[in-house]
Amino acid sequence: MYKQLLRPIFFSFDPEKIHHFTFSLVKFTSKIPGFKSIYRSLYVIENPKLERNVLGLTFKNPVGLAAGFDKNAVLYNELANFGFGFIEIGTVTPKAQEGNPKKRLFRLKDDRGIINRMGFNNEGLQAAIVQLKKNKGKLIIGGNIGKNTQTKPEDYTKDYLECFNALHPYVDYFVLNVSCPNVGSHAKLNDKDYLEELIGAVQKANGTFATQKPIVLKIAPDLNNAQLDEIIELVKDTNLDGVIASNTSMDRSGLKASPERLESIGNGGLSGQPVKDKSTAVIKYLSEKSNKAFPIIGVGGVHSAKDALEKIDAGADLVQIYTGFIYEGPSLVKQINKAILNRG
Repeated sequence: MYKQLLRPIFFSFDPEKIHHFTFSLVKFTSKIPGFKSIYRSLYVIENPKLERNVLGLTFKNPVGLAAGFDKNAVLYNELANFGFGFIEIGTVTPKAQEGNPKKRLFRLKDDRGIINRMGFNNEGLQAAIVQLKKNKGKLIIGGNIGKNTQTKPEDYTKDYLECFNALHPYVDYFVLNVSCPNVGSHAKLNDKDYLEELIGAVQKANGTFATQKPIVLKIAPDLNNAQLDEIIELVKDTNLDGVIASNTSMDRSGLKASPERLESIGNGGLSGQPVKDKSTAVIKYLSEKSNKAFPIIGVGGVHSAKDALEKIDAGADLVQIYTGFIYEGPSLVKQINKAILNRG
């Protein structure tokens, strides 16, 4: 029903406006008696065979919602009724910020992709905490954290630590987002020496809590093999808990969208089907080269159960969807979980 009826309607409107509308729609319908049960009957599969023990956590199933969808942690309780095993909120920054000027979200329908340059728009740390206090404990929540756009390079670590310390009681794992192409002056975040400093500072803060939370790094899909070797070395040297592969891409090669269309859109991170093979190749390289030394969460272009299984076969312990959720609808989560069960 989604692809035949709802998607054509949704796709006739501005992407960012319809995103907010669907949030309101899900929020509203979830308050109607019986609707939560309807959603769960349609989309949720509960089976012990789907459980995964990763990062020291027990996931009900290996299919999660990637960061960027529920930036401000306002819908995760309702989204739990759509079959996800975990949801990643954020990217959260210490202070609220508008992000980049609109228009900043674009569909590439023929490519089944999206280009965005949102720029870490979010309502800030304290607003996220207010929402996370409403957690009904239905599933694992990840906290994706970043720096404010206006933060000076010498204060980057301070921003990450502020988010980490404040969110620590409310999320189950943390993601250091250092690979988003849509925020200004992020070159330092890709410097190996700085990453060692950042990870070390966050891990030191983690050690001050009675219960430590897993910390993973989200990396770009455009890294070459030498850079991926550095990531493997970084994870080993810092005892980082894992990696998310991967973020959005700056590469525009092989797209069906015309050069004129791409030029009119401008810069931004590409997600969806066009990055599927690239992110899967990154997962495979990291997994094989490290001899599966650390957990990998695979994300990028998962639009079908087959796409998800490819990521798992490449070495992903868990998978996330985002653009595929928008294009394929909520039934995608169930399709992936059914395919995993059918494998036995």
